[in-house]
Amino acid sequence: MTSAPRTTGEPPDTPAERTLPRLLARNAREYPGLPGLSWQPADGDGEWTTLTWAEIHERTEHLAAGYAALGVGRGDHVLMMMANRPEHWLSDLALVRLGAVPVSVYGTAAPGQIAHIARNCRARVAVVEGTAQVEVWEPLLTDADTPLARLVVAEPGAEGGHVPYAALLREPVPERFAKELDAASPEDPLTVVYTSGTTGEPKGVVLTHRQVMANALALDAVVELPPHVEHICYLPFAHIAERMLGIYLPCHRASHVHLCADPTAVGTVVRKVRPAQFFGVPRIWEKLCAAVRAVLSLMPAEQREVIDAASAVAREHVGYRERGETPPADLEERYARAREEVLLPLLAAGGLDRVTWAASASAPMPVDVVDFWAGFGIVIMDAWGLTETTGVATTNSPRTGFRIGSVGRPVESVEVRLAADGEIEVRGESVFSGYLQPDGSVLSALDADGWLATGDIGRTDENGFLWLTDRKKEMIITSTGKNVSPALVENTLKQHPLIGQALVHGDRRSYLVALLVLDAEAAPAWVAANGVETDGTVAALVGHPAVRAEVERAVEAANSRLNRTEQVKRYELLAEEWGPATGELTPSLKMRRRVIRDKYADALSGLYEED
Repeated sequence: MTSAPRTTGEPPDTPAERTLPRLLARNAREYPGLPGLSWQPADGDGEWTTLTWAEIHERTEHLAAGYAALGVGRGDHVLMMMANRPEHWLSDLALVRLGAVPVSVYGTAAPGQIAHIARNCRARVAVVEGTAQVEVWEPLLTDADTPLARLVVAEPGAEGGHVPYAALLREPVPERFAKELDAASPEDPLTVVYTSGTTGEPKGVVLTHRQVMANALALDAVVELPPHVEHICYLPFAHIAERMLGIYLPCHRASHVHLCADPTAVGTVVRKVRPAQFFGVPRIWEKLCAAVRAVLSLMPAEQREVIDAASAVAREHVGYRERGETPPADLEERYARAREEVLLPLLAAGGLDRVTWAASASAPMPVDVVDFWAGFGIVIMDAWGLTETTGVATTNSPRTGFRIGSVGRPVESVEVRLAADGEIEVRGESVFSGYLQPDGSVLSALDADGWLATGDIGRTDENGFLWLTDRKKEMIITSTGKNVSPALVENTLKQHPLIGQALVHGDRRSYLVALLVLDAEAAPAWVAANGVETDGTVAALVGHPAVRAEVERAVEAANSRLNRTEQVKRYELLAEEWGPATGELTPSLKMRRRVIRDKYADALSGLYEED
């Protein structure tokens, strides 16, 4: 693959010498007045505060001095549990400049998971947000098995007897301290990212400067973005996607990060920023899709017809691009008119009218959701990767080609191959060093030739595009010996807007059953559009005969698109949405299948009672 022009100038060092501190110094020197970081007050109201790259460089030096005064030194791990707020972002860079290793922890992590991570990485300092986090972390200070000794608290007034974050910035910077900073080598650990734990204890994935920089260069070769592009940072920093998109790539590109501490407010921030790029895990795109569909369903029929016609033109245009063909002149003209007169005004209402790169990863993307957004001229470039591959390993690209439904082709920093059973294996510059061990060593998970078995199952087509089938451990094997991909069946069920979430079950059974969750946003709109009267609660909707009849038709329609083994024979309709707070989803919004199966064990057993 030929390297593409970069979104900013090349750093002054060679690719082999790149480190995050070198990029930060480059930005302060070459783009001192450009905005680098913006945020609102913690309550989400009020004016935005912005730091330039020169100010970021200065602020992180003061912070580094503050952390050094607490005894943090080169190679030390420092834990952080905060939302996407400036204290988190700036501390991350300050610690890296000091030579320490920042480790973000999911805000939804259970106390047992936090204790496991603290013991595994042997951190002596943790930086937490406020009172709620202090209460969870304080017991570890007296835990004989945990070396944690100090808590730094970000929120003023919540520190109690612990170190106020503001005190770090008041610490005087020692003379010649700047010469002690930024000495990291490319082989040094840049961070440890703990897997979110769909099964078992989280494992610490050690990522070096070299691996992160290799992935950044590879991603820049396949995206088309304006220089110094805006990024809305709302996913947790404990997720590799936001670490790359919200910290490392902005330093690489000298771009502008807008912090969104409350993920539920991301829509408001999108409308303000009107970003050129937007990344969302599949559940985010599904919820946006459901919200737009709900609005469209309430429009007059003649208005919907105009939108449907414009969407058909957009999909036809996308089809030519997907095939690598130049759209005919008349189609270009019709698309330009439909986009200008119909689609852009609709997108502008949601702040998505300037998007040139939309992307998703983390789990298989439902094709109907991709098709919906294609009807607005937005092609979601689905990607695939793991924490262990420093994020993206394969991606679709407007520059190098895309296939809707696939997860694209390998980026420059990795090789991909399939094992005999279809398991995807990877190796390359951006594949991780190994898992952190309690004694500080790193245990490699690679084979003798450097290949990592990912646990994902897939296939490649004649053009080199990778298509995911499922997780190897999640494949359902029926009592008749047939293999079924639960994600395939679940995404087929979710093609109906009333079904927001689905889990398919049936390992070692003769047929499949499912748990279906009514979409809390689409269901009220469907009820209003169909003249159904209820008290408005989701629980009432679940029990309404008209809603249940429509869900039954949705399951029948899904079954008609599946082979006999994949079809769902019985299902239970639920009102309560699954989420990270209630434990059914990881913080990165992937299903914890075992948790859901355990929680609804009686309901699942009941679906087989007539056997």
